[in-house]
Amino acid sequence: MKKFKYIAASSLKQAESALSNTGKDKPAKLLAGGTDLLGVLKDKVHPESPGTIVDIKSVPELSYIRSDGKGLRIGAMTRLQEIASSEEIKENYRLLALAARSVASPQIRNMATLGGNICQEPRCWYYRAPDNRFHCLRKGGTKCSAVLGENRYHSIFGGIWAGSPSCTHTCPGNVEIPEYMRAMRSGETRAAATTVLLNNPMPALTGRVCPHYCESACNRGGFDESVSIRNVERFLGDYILAHSAQFMKSPQKQSAKSVAIVGSGPAGLSAAYYLRVRGYKVTVFDKMPEAGGMLTYCIPGYRLPKDVVRKQIKAYEKMGIKFVLNARIGEKGLTLRDLRNKFNSVFLATGTWEQKSLRLEKSDLLTSGMEFLTHIERNRQHYAGSTVLVIGGGNVAIDVAISALRIGAREVTMVCLEDRKTMPAFPEEIDQALHEGVKVMNSLGPHKIMESNGRLTGIEFAACTRVFDEQGRFNPEFDMSKSTIVQADKIILAIGQSAELAYAGKSIKLDRGLIKIHPETAATSMAGVFAGGDATSGPSSVIAAAASGRRAATSIDAFLSGGKNKTGPVEKTVYRDGFLETNNRCYDRTERVKPECVQTSCKSLDAEDTSTLDSQSVDSEIQRCLNCGCVAVNASDIAPALIALDAVIRTTKKKVNAEDFFSIGKALDSDEIVTEIEIPAQRKKNSQHYIKFRIRNSMDFPIVSLASVLSSDKGVFTRTKIILNAIAPIPLRMTAVEKYLTGKEATEAVAQEAGEIAARDAKPLSGNKYKIQIMKALIKKAILEAGD
Repeated sequence: MKKFKYIAASSLKQAESALSNTGKDKPAKLLAGGTDLLGVLKDKVHPESPGTIVDIKSVPELSYIRSDGKGLRIGAMTRLQEIASSEEIKENYRLLALAARSVASPQIRNMATLGGNICQEPRCWYYRAPDNRFHCLRKGGTKCSAVLGENRYHSIFGGIWAGSPSCTHTCPGNVEIPEYMRAMRSGETRAAATTVLLNNPMPALTGRVCPHYCESACNRGGFDESVSIRNVERFLGDYILAHSAQFMKSPQKQSAKSVAIVGSGPAGLSAAYYLRVRGYKVTVFDKMPEAGGMLTYCIPGYRLPKDVVRKQIKAYEKMGIKFVLNARIGEKGLTLRDLRNKFNSVFLATGTWEQKSLRLEKSDLLTSGMEFLTHIERNRQHYAGSTVLVIGGGNVAIDVAISALRIGAREVTMVCLEDRKTMPAFPEEIDQALHEGVKVMNSLGPHKIMESNGRLTGIEFAACTRVFDEQGRFNPEFDMSKSTIVQADKIILAIGQSAELAYAGKSIKLDRGLIKIHPETAATSMAGVFAGGDATSGPSSVIAAAASGRRAATSIDAFLSGGKNKTGPVEKTVYRDGFLETNNRCYDRTERVKPECVQTSCKSLDAEDTSTLDSQSVDSEIQRCLNCGCVAVNASDIAPALIALDAVIRTTKKKVNAEDFFSIGKALDSDEIVTEIEIPAQRKKNSQHYIKFRIRNSMDFPIVSLASVLSSDKGVFTRTKIILNAIAPIPLRMTAVEKYLTGKEATEAVAQEAGEIAARDAKPLSGNKYKIQIMKALIKKAILEAGD
């Protein structure tokens, strides 16, 4: 157990103060009984141990049992044994006494408190594993190991969204992938499309070129194969483009304010879309004759067809976004200051178009990779039959190498500083290049450019022994005694790009050749001017640039509205109402769906290598999504009893009824303390039950428990309240059963049907279907006993 500061609070005020004054990195924890917390600390269940323990066991005003004509009041530090043995509670609030008496053993009940029981942490063994072995969703992780693991004691009614699952967490755009997968499984394709567009305005494009970090992090990957998220997104993106009039409408509410976007790449287009959705007049300026930036000019057509980009641009135009092309910012009449004077705000998304150069003699003879890709059509004849050398190991270098082969180069060789494992290109891109015949030479750096009569003949390379120094800075070292000559008649340089920022002048502060922005607002040093995309971060992915534009749009909206509009697309979802759907078909081991690929011999520069999945294949793939959420159950014995008794829970900050207190996402603040439980006086003729199914009569937590208050008149139920626990992440009120029972007698048939109704929405995991039968049995028992 790690050291901590111990504070024995003598008053509630002192305890509140102690909780409020602890640091965020080392928060304080309350000691309310000790039966739970001490084990958590000893086993190091959490990533960080608390720096302070505030003991409130001795706070006098928190331990009492008081009753009057209105009902019962119990202090939060009242011990469970006192509650179980109280004559007042046993006579008038029998349900609560039964629940308290069912907790653990007499020794533990003598220590455990009412407040501690209802605020206990999840009892899931993955959550409780020593040394935080499973960093689960509830503790800030991205995975619930119980979904595909040992889950016999977990929820049979689905999970809760306790934090961003791994796919959403790793997506630069924070796209809520499980949610749109769920909508598609329910046949709600339009809802799925709307969900995607909240965070990604170009899924037809990212569905083709995204590096799909989400798939690498997919929790299913450790079970069989990750879900083919990018291909599903591509299908959905094509659906959106085919129905763009439904999803990309001109806003009903128009603003008189206008925004200039400089650059029509993914960051600029994204910002333009989200600003237009908010009603602003948006004009996009671009230096090229066609909009789309690198989407149009630098990503080869076999990866991203130009007609798909054009359809996306057309959809934006129909929303009312205006494009001004062949417009180079910085020229007379179109300076940054001119734009700022004409528009209410400006967003700079000019990308990184300038090729980085080599510091070698005659490097001016080398062809820029960006230049090669931009003007590839006119290069077809020029490169036919040639021997091509590509210098660089990133994705641009891969695109250049494959494109050179596809326009007729006889042989293409890539040479880079990095070894194969550390090449910056995506692994699947490297594999494709090798498959198509590109030769890759690693750990070599250019030393001398060779030429004869003004014509390139090759480059001499030296062995690269190190790319980065001990501080992680780019600082390659070479072994000049080991050299290699690679002959070629065409040499293309693709070692990275930099930003062209001459237009910024002195008005915009730069940092290492990039536009300096506020990390949260994307604001530049010039008032009213914001920036994003590669011009601020350096070369990145399409989805990262689009996310940058979306965040900037939110900041621009706040700026133009005077701070009134502060809400934007969801960055991170922590809790939601309702349970997550459990898809039973996801538990079977299956292979991911693979799109049809064109044979290597038939591949071209312009036609896509892969096709969009058909609807049948998409349906098969979306069934594989685990819809990751937390499936741990609420194990408190007292919680369902308080809900059944219509209790109200008081804290140092609020007063809330028990059902709301235990609902999804209703957590206490870090400095909030439960102080008292209020229970209204109960009807004399009601039947109160607490039934707990467990393996052992002492010690064990419930596998299923039931708390009920059933009122009847002449053998007919008039008012019923039934709460089941340990079957869902929260105590679950059986409202459909309650409605069914009203006006009925406690017969065998009625009790049987009530159990069937309760189980109607159950969706058990792979190992806990048996809980359904227990649940039915407890309901039946409670109903029949109430009728006796």
